Amino acid sequence: MTAPEDREFPAALAAAMAVRLECIGEDGVDFEPYEYFLSADETTDWFRAWTGNAEVNGDGFRVFGQDGTGGYAAFWLVRPGRELAQQPVVFLGSEGETGVVASDMGAFLWLLAEGFGPWEAATSDKPEPDWAPQVNRDLAAVAERFAPEHRASAAAIIAQAAREFSDFEDTIEKLCR
Repeated sequence: MTAPEDREFPAALAAAMAVRLECIGEDGVDFEPYEYFLSADETTDWFRAWTGNAEVNGDGFRVFGQDGTGGYAAFWLVRPGRELAQQPVVFLGSEGETGVVASDMGAFLWLLAEGFGPWEAATSDKPEPDWAPQVNRDLAAVAERFAPEHRASAAAIIAQAAREFSDFEDTIEKLCR
């Protein structure tokens, strides 16, 4: 199956998602990547249902995966004029959890390498009792190849994203009905 060009992942994300697909069920990370970005119509339908607001659209997001409960991982297109790789990565959970998990794709690659998925990063202040992150060497190799300058611990990546985008939760909450 071939995706329309506007739904294809950038090379770095495609490489990481290919590794992630092989890890599902093995590492305790609840993240299932898609093969392509959701279409604009699918994203709008989801975002309207998620917010309960029929007046919004999903133009501000590029959804690329989900957790087991249906929460979505996406790029939040909040930096006008910047490339997709320079946009923050967010998580919008099925139970209303929200969080900016990485400031950009490079940081997100290192978050994955450190053994975190979007849900784990968004809920890192209240981790599951039996879960511990496991460094993934294959994902670390992807991060090293595509984003060596972004190398940081998961805690530093999550904290930096939360500081930089401290208004994310309020922004999303204002759209909810």
